[in-house]
Amino acid sequence: MLDSNRLRRLEQMPLWDFALSFYKAPGVEDACLTLQDTLGVDVCELLFHGWLFVHGLEARPEALAPQREQRQIWQRETTEVLRHLRRRLKPQALHSASVSALRKTIQQAELQAERENLQRWQRWAIENSDSDQRLTNCTLFSNDSEKWLQDKLFFAELDKGCQGEPSARESVVNAWQILAARLDHFESPR
Repeated sequence: MLDSNRLRRLEQMPLWDFALSFYKAPGVEDACLTLQDTLGVDVCELLFHGWLFVHGLEARPEALAPQREQRQIWQRETTEVLRHLRRRLKPQALHSASVSALRKTIQQAELQAERENLQRWQRWAIENSDSDQRLTNCTLFSNDSEKWLQDKLFFAELDKGCQGEPSARESVVNAWQILAARLDHFESPR
């Protein structure tokens, strides 16, 4: 049975606030970007699972699947398009103030797209009902958080992409370890 106290605490800390606080913890930004760029991990989904984890909750896989598909479409058609454009303009922005300004505007739009995606993840989690059990209590021991997070993001399938490169593999393993350590010691901002 879902612990209503955990759900109430979840409702009191918006996913966006968690994401901002967690992302600025030492090593988290680099770890997230490593997983995003090396394995294609959806950082918004990673943050969503982290948010649930620090509140002692997790999403039920069967309930999560349709939401994951919707969020992936958003990421692919909105956020990734903006990210690609921003990255493509980076060399030109070094030599042009107007392109630099345009790139900053695109960066803000990308951030807003990510925020919208996180808000949709949050709404999905909080609109949990007795007839539509989306969440369950997480009974994980903190020393297993790295494996738990990897399982939530289908790491085994994603990991196949960096099997041949030892340096990429090392970076990915390090990224998972950093994220797990930060989740294990995360404290809500007061």
